[in-house]
Amino acid sequence: MSSETQSSTTNQKLNSSASTAAKRILIVEDSPMNRELLNDYLGYLGYEVFALAEGSGFFQALVDFQPDLILLDLKLPDIDGYTILQQIQEGTDWLHIPVIVVSAFAFQVDKEKALRLGARRFIVKPVNIVDLKQAIQEELQMGS
Repeated sequence: MSSETQSSTTNQKLNSSASTAAKRILIVEDSPMNRELLNDYLGYLGYEVFALAEGSGFFQALVDFQPDLILLDLKLPDIDGYTILQQIQEGTDWLHIPVIVVSAFAFQVDKEKALRLGARRFIVKPVNIVDLKQAIQEELQMGS
């Protein structure tokens, strides 16, 4: 895959009291600017991040990267986020991973559909990074 299709970073905060490995976040976002901003910000916060520009490599990334949380855009060039959510629900291996949808789709019907298909939260773009950080922390704490 090209560097535009995927990127990975391990930016762990220097924290002498941290005894656990960094939590892993998988980003699926087709916008290069949004993907890079999320990747850099989450890396800065100490998360291990793997980013995809399209949905076609999603399930292989789940196997290889083993994320603790997924940030999913709904509008992707090859497969929409709703289809990915539906495919997650059809199996049992990935149901435990919280999915936060991050989308420009701002209509209530889009939010309801994503939540019905298993997303834990729905955040409308442009993303407020404070709200995103809090949502991620809360979802990861619930999974611990």
